[in-house]
Amino acid sequence: MTQTETRTQPEAANSPAGLEELTRRALSQAPSLPAIEFEKRWITWGEMRHVADRLGALIDASGAGASPKIAFVARNRPSALAAFLGMLARSCSVRMLYPFQSAEAIAREIRRIDPAIVVAAEEDYAEPIFAALREQGIAAVSLSDMDAAPRPGFEHTRHRDDSASPPTIDILTSGTTGAPKPFPISYDMVAHHIVGASAAFLNQNAAAESPPPALAMFPVSNISGLYSTLPALLSGQQVAMLDRFTVAGWHDFILRYRPLFSGMPPAGVQMVLDADIPREDLAGLRGLGTGAAPLDPGVQRAFEERYGVPIMLSYGATEFCGPVAAMTPALHATFGNDKLGSAGRAMQGMQLRVVDVDTGEPLPAGREGILEVLCPRIGEEWIRTSDIGVLDEDDFLFLRGRADCAIMRGGFKILPATIEHALLDHPAISMATAVDVADRRLGQVPGVAIQLRPGAEQPTIADVEAHLRRQLPATHIPVHWLFVDEMPRTPSMKVDLPAVRRLFEEKPGSGG
Repeated sequence: MTQTETRTQPEAANSPAGLEELTRRALSQAPSLPAIEFEKRWITWGEMRHVADRLGALIDASGAGASPKIAFVARNRPSALAAFLGMLARSCSVRMLYPFQSAEAIAREIRRIDPAIVVAAEEDYAEPIFAALREQGIAAVSLSDMDAAPRPGFEHTRHRDDSASPPTIDILTSGTTGAPKPFPISYDMVAHHIVGASAAFLNQNAAAESPPPALAMFPVSNISGLYSTLPALLSGQQVAMLDRFTVAGWHDFILRYRPLFSGMPPAGVQMVLDADIPREDLAGLRGLGTGAAPLDPGVQRAFEERYGVPIMLSYGATEFCGPVAAMTPALHATFGNDKLGSAGRAMQGMQLRVVDVDTGEPLPAGREGILEVLCPRIGEEWIRTSDIGVLDEDDFLFLRGRADCAIMRGGFKILPATIEHALLDHPAISMATAVDVADRRLGQVPGVAIQLRPGAEQPTIADVEAHLRRQLPATHIPVHWLFVDEMPRTPSMKVDLPAVRRLFEEKPGSGG
């Protein structure tokens, strides 16, 4: 297997210090030094330290012990990053929760996790969450503009953890190796394979006259968010943070800081083309990185021709603790359009293979099958993914879709069964089938065909959508809806998925 060049490591990661010590060093920087830019305002390291110290005092006062388990509803805010650093400095085990879901869904997660403390932005607290906190005796901390405070009535916890178990950061996987599930990442893994292994990207912009901040636009609660925030902060680089990716925010960052290399989610590539950003605005870019979802080769070609900026795709997952394959600038310069659409070659130390879906036998170059990954930082066993791929004769990886029929909505992988099961809880719905519907901007979005129970009155789309929003993240809410008299079926009486997809092709704008 051909491999890419070895990455160098930042100064912080070369130290024998663990993640806790690296975090303490970062928080001990001169208070006046700028750390994070957010909404055109620079937050200093002194302000970051204030939030981290305040959270530490609240943990002590709660009775949770020195290093408790914390459920963290992490928004892309400087206060959240400061609180996160405070948790890491104290060796807390952190379970990330997505903020873009209903209060009812967050409350269910809290009951399932049963942490000692919940930390969330002040506006994320609502009665369903308070009910879960009361039932299980959990303390709660609110984050506001660079401050942390106890929620009145939830200052103390009934959970105390004095165990010596190694701390972890638990992130919800996106479904690369099956249904999404919590995946624990050890502190040692973060220190060596996220902070340490990210130096190559951080150093890409070092040749600029004034090295720009690292751009943080992915959710802090997922693996991409960890890669775009912790390595920079712990190695002393400034960070420019966006609440979420927007073309306007990304464009503004490019214009003000003129980085040599940048990144964005795959869906953003088409969004930039649609926004018709002037070519001269991106003239300083030498490369654009993207991953987390496939990028249509036609969109990639259009962007590269329009702006003269090569796009470097990568492939990875939470289960691999980050990327395992990447198209590097050197590979792109050598192969160019010959490998358009490829996620590059296996990274240093990684191995990829494609196997037959039925026998599990490795397939030769050019044959399509199930992708498997050997990732030494995780273990010595081959990990089977749910991705269909091809390795060509030069060991370049091309992804062909999902074996589990997952819907790739931008960077989010959505299992249709998750939507279908939630819909079946609606009293009027007898059957639901969720499928991928092509979308010019996001690649795919969910469409759902609904069959009603006999005699049931047809609910409105607004009613069904509200039902779903009480149970699922916003990313899972369908864009296209159809009510059908009978679900299309194959001769063996299975739901005919291609026929369901054709319903949306025939009526792409249908709202029911």
